Parts: sequence; structure tokens; C-alpha cells
Amino acid sequence: MTRSVQALAYSRPSALESSQAGQLLGLETAGGHTPRGAEPHPRFFSGFLTSPRIAARGLLAVADVASARYYRRTLSSSLDPVVTGNGDRLRFESFSGCCGVYARLDVLRDGLDGAQTGHGTTNVDVNNPLREALSRIAGDDPLHMRVGPDELAVTTMDGPVVEKKVPLPDRWLRGFAEAQVVSAGFDLRAELSAAEAVRFLRSLPRSSGNASRGAQWVVPAGKTLRPTTRPVAGAVCLPGPERLGALQRVLRHATSLRVYGPVTDGAAASAWEVVLPGMRLTLTLSPDASRGFSGEGGVLDALATDDAAADAELVSVLLAWEPRIEPADLAEQSGLTMERVRAALTRLGTAGRVGYDLADAAYFHRELPYDADRAERHNPRLVAARQLAGSGAVVLDGDMAAVASGERRYQVREKDGMLSCTCQWWADYRGLRGPCKHALAVRMVRRGAPVAGGMR
Repeated sequence: MTRSVQALAYSRPSALESSQAGQLLGLETAGGHTPRGAEPHPRFFSGFLTSPRIAARGLLAVADVASARYYRRTLSSSLDPVVTGNGDRLRFESFSGCCGVYARLDVLRDGLDGAQTGHGTTNVDVNNPLREALSRIAGDDPLHMRVGPDELAVTTMDGPVVEKKVPLPDRWLRGFAEAQVVSAGFDLRAELSAAEAVRFLRSLPRSSGNASRGAQWVVPAGKTLRPTTRPVAGAVCLPGPERLGALQRVLRHATSLRVYGPVTDGAAASAWEVVLPGMRLTLTLSPDASRGFSGEGGVLDALATDDAAADAELVSVLLAWEPRIEPADLAEQSGLTMERVRAALTRLGTAGRVGYDLADAAYFHRELPYDADRAERHNPRLVAARQLAGSGAVVLDGDMAAVASGERRYQVREKDGMLSCTCQWWADYRGLRGPCKHALAVRMVRRGAPVAGGMR
């Protein structure tokens, strides 16, 4: 598995401090992207939280996911959460080490008081002493929060005094980015009141004992959700229910629970959003506790042409750290069709350059503070498909195509715009985890996309 080492450099540790003026939560930032370009320690916010206790618990929930592995727990994992300033809100994001759970806390305009929010994306230091301090916040006394260094630190710090080096596998990068694009295919499937949300979530197992049982489902029943053993009409997949444990931190403050998922007759990802005063905490689960987002492959078609790459580059220039991206506006500004704009946003999502907000049903602009484009360059199916297409292994014959791969030849058929293949991947997944490398290669050749040559 390809991996790199990510170095996170902070000017000081994040801390919760007390003074005569009250408590100050100082969240220190590492290198990140802003409208002014790359900055070593960007500053996004300095003001008050309207619900300090809830915000503290929400931030701890995001940190819980960042340090968790819900599968193969013996391996350690920890990467500081990502924060994005979108002008009217702050978004704290994390991704589990097992690549199967994505978490985001949106602190909205009503949750922030007294200051304008900046624009940009970076990592924030969430260390163990800070976690302990946040867990002790019990009341709603005023809490001032600073995201980024104060002016004194900007002028006096010569360099980082805290540096964390963590492994960053390609699989982790692909999963973090692809979780956004998967979410864009979800619909709101159920909404529970605060009391029903608490009752349902507290009834779920908190250990991984049931993780091996495979996919489970729930179906709306009156005001609540009822477990079911199969994907009946209207059901939502709940894979590895113990992975929703991080929501327990904020349950007492919930005003409702929204459940999102695709229409499906098999195992699928789903998202669980707890609505809080001035905030939203969302967990998105991969289709199985032992299966991360990185292998879903549902966006590979959008990565397979140079046209999509050029469109994505054009659209990216028009993004302005907006909290809600309007495809119609981008189509008008770029001169592209809506279909091409949506394909460009999909491609940008796989590179981590946009996220997806289910409550708004819209993408938002952010730039992950690491080389997320590497996730595309090293995607094994995409790389293999380009090698097949570039080496002359694909022979087209009307709706059929023959693909020579190794010692075998596979038949790829197109029907109603969908490609099927005689390979084992297609037999196993039937397109539920995206196209196989042979179908991708055929798509590339049909579109006439320039591809790199390579061995087959």
C-alpha cells in the first residue's frame, strides 16, 4: 500500500485557558490553503461560541473518529481534524484510520457570535490535554474561540514548536475524498424527533461484536426506525451500527436526527446527521465495517477523460470558498453545460477540493491540506485502465469490445449506457463498486481520451 508521511507543524499546542475575561479555546492551525494562497498558520475565526458545551462535545466527536479504527483495531491511527472557514460557518472534518467513517461538525452562523469567519482549509491541533479540558466543560459560560494564531504568535513565533508526523496512505486519501462524492447520491430517508433519536441511537450496540454479521437495515416506522434483516422498500443500510458511537457525545443536546442514503437493494453507505442548536454533526458510514470508502469506485468514469480534467480545472478557478456551490451559476460563468459542471464537481470531490453538505444538498468549497490529487494518480483501477487503453489492448466491435489483459481476454458489452464485463470483478459486484478496469479502458477508448501507454 502506497503511503507518505504528513508533517503537521503548529506554532504552539492548542489549549483551553482561563483568565479574568473568561475561558479561551485556542485551536492552532498547521499549513493550509486560503484565498491568498498557501499559509503556514492561517487564521479563520476569533469570537464566541453560542453553545460552548455542545460545540466542545461535537469537536470531541470529530476527534474521536480521527483517532479511531473500527476495523483491525490493533493498528493505531490519528490525524488531526481538518477545519474549513466558509465565510458564514466553520466545518470540522475527520476520517477514521480504517477508511470507513467520515465525520463533520458544521458550526453554523447561529452557533458563532461576534466575528466574521474567514476562508480556507487547514488542520487543527487536537491534543490529549485539550481533549481532557474540553470534556470538562459543563456549563454555558461565555467561551471565546480562536481558530488560528493570535497576533502575538504571528509576530513572535519564528517556527513551529509542535510537529506531528503521521502516515498518510493513498487509501485514506481516496476514501476521505470519495466519501463526499458518494454522499451526493443520497436522499433524506427519515427524520426523527429528539426523543426518538435518543431512544433509537441508545438502543444500538456499542461494541463491534455484530460487525461480522454484515449489512443491516432500518426502515421508517411511524415516528421511529425499525430494524429489519433485509433491504425492504424504503430501508436504509446501517452497516456496523457501533460505528455511530461518536454521536453519543451530543445526544442529550439533539433537536432531531436525519438519516440519508441511496435507493438500493443491497449493502450501501448511509449518513446520520444529528441536528444541534446552531450546529450539525454528521457521520457517514461505508457499506460495511470491514470495507472502506476508497474501493467504492463509483466516480471512476468522471476521472477517465481529459475533458473532465480540463472542465474541473476551469470550474476550480471559479470557486470562491462558498458554503454552497450553485451549479447553475458555475455553468453560466464557465460556459459549460450543467452535465459537464456536475461531472467537474465530481472530479473535484475525488481530489478533496469540494465537500458535500447533505442538509444543504450542495457541494461546498474546501482544499484539503495535503496532496489529495495523489489519490487519483495512484487509483489502482484507473491506472490499470489507462495502461490497457494506451497499450492497444482494447478492440471495439459495435456495442461489444474485447480487452486483452494478461493471458486472458474479456468481453465488455454496452447496453443503455451501462457497461458489463465477463471478468470476476463484475461477477462479484455487478457495478455496485464502480466499473472494472476493463470497462473503464473501453470507456476511455470510446471517448478517444488520450491515455498513457503501459504494460498490460
